[in-house]
This record gives sequence, C-alpha cells and structure tokens, in this order.
Amino acid sequence: MNYLFNERKILNGKHQVPVWFMRQAGRYHKHYQNLKTKNDFMTLCKDPQLACEVTLGPIEDFKFDAAILFSDLLFPLDHLGMNLSYESGPPTLGFHLHDSNDLKKLKIQASAEDFYAFQTQATTLLKEKLPKDKALIGFVGAPFTLYTYAVEGSHAGQLVSAKKGFYDGRFQAFYDLLFPSLLSEMISQAKAGADAIALFDTAAGELSPEDYQEFIMPKLLELMNAFKLKCNAKIIYYSKHTQPVFFKMIANLPIDVVGVDWRCDLVEV
Repeated sequence: MNYLFNERKILNGKHQVPVWFMRQAGRYHKHYQNLKTKNDFMTLCKDPQLACEVTLGPIEDFKFDAAILFSDLLFPLDHLGMNLSYESGPPTLGFHLHDSNDLKKLKIQASAEDFYAFQTQATTLLKEKLPKDKALIGFVGAPFTLYTYAVEGSHAGQLVSAKKGFYDGRFQAFYDLLFPSLLSEMISQAKAGADAIALFDTAAGELSPEDYQEFIMPKLLELMNAFKLKCNAKIIYYSKHTQPVFFKMIANLPIDVVGVDWRCDLVEV
C-alpha cells in the first residue's frame, strides 16, 4: 500500500511529493525475525524497550524517512474486555458480538492512561532515539474495522453479521463504548511524540458506498474532529479495497494523508 503525503518537500533542489511504500516487518526483516525467536508477539508489543527496538530496525538498516510504532490495532478490544490473544498465531478474542446480548460482556478494564501506557512509553523512547530528520507515525484501528473484528473475528469475508449490526443496534452501542478508548489511544501516542496517527480501516472496502456514507463517515468525522481539538499531529487514513468514490466522500474529513492499496491507480487518486 502507498501513503501519498500531501505536503511537498525539497529533494536535490526540486519540489517533490514524498511517497511511503509500506511493508510489514515480519515479511522480510531478519532484525525482526531474530527478536521474534526470543519473544512472543504480545511481548514485543507490550514491552516498550522491545517495541522501540523493533520499530528502529528498518530505520537503522534501510534509512527510511519515517518509522511506524510497532504495536497492534486490536488493543482497544482488549481494553473493552474481549481477551485478545495471539497464542495460536492469528488474533483471537474471548467472545464475539453475535447479538445485542453480547454487548453486556464489554467492560473497560482500566483507565485508558494506564492501559495504553506501554504504547506511550514506547513512543516516548522512539522520539528520543530517532534521528531528528525521521518522522514517527503512530497507528490505531478505525472504528468499523475494530467492530468487524469484535463481531466476526476478522475483517475478511462478506461480514454479514457485522452489517446486520448497523440495524440491530450493535454497531452504535459498540462505537459508544469504543470512542473514548480509541480517542485516548490516539491522543496518548500523539502527545508522546508521534508526528502523525494512522487510522487503518482494512474492512472499509467490504461496504457499499451508501452504507459507508451513512454509518461510517459520521463516526470518522466525530473521532477525527475530537482528536484535532486536542492534538496537532497529522491524521493518516488508509482504507483497503476502496475505490475513487470513497475518496470523494472522505474529501471533507480532516485527513492530512490518504492511503490507498495496490488496486488503485495512483494517478487517478
């Protein structure tokens, strides 16, 4: 996927638009693979020193212009008491929101400040250790994508139950609980030094443009506006499988950087 920055910078005396080509660390990087042989995934995320070390690896080895905090987008579900685990490899939850009764199981586990302290500490360490000319990017899951994991256990497939939740109250009730947790996560990363916060909406492309406009856009607007009132950090928004009609809809959101996947024509975008 490619993140197109809407700010220009001078390279070799010429104004150019920087492009960030993102790849997952575990796919190619021996530095990460070596750390993973000694630590499980959750430990790598929750130990600030290790999260910092994983994040710095690509900067040290490849001299990239920006580092992205090593963490996981599903931690807000753990904050809501869904018992996130990676013991079997892929993420699993203790329960799913199959119907409205399952919403009663959701319970905030601790104050957001305490719960997300591991991300805050890792971000602070990174800001201290990163070269001054390197940007630091925090990241979180977008509301709909977190909701699909809470209902379906992943963001893949037709998401039939998740879509039904638009009409039986599950989506709104989940979002009402999620909002303060997710906003706090974003703010804590930004105040610890992240120059931008990326919202990953990997399930967005499974929706029709009409459903996206009606159910998702108002939530994104509320979340982004609340964040901008508290922080000066940039907002990156990446949506998977979406097409130009979606980009036209988000044009009025307070987004500084738009992310697209390989299915999109970059010139058209």
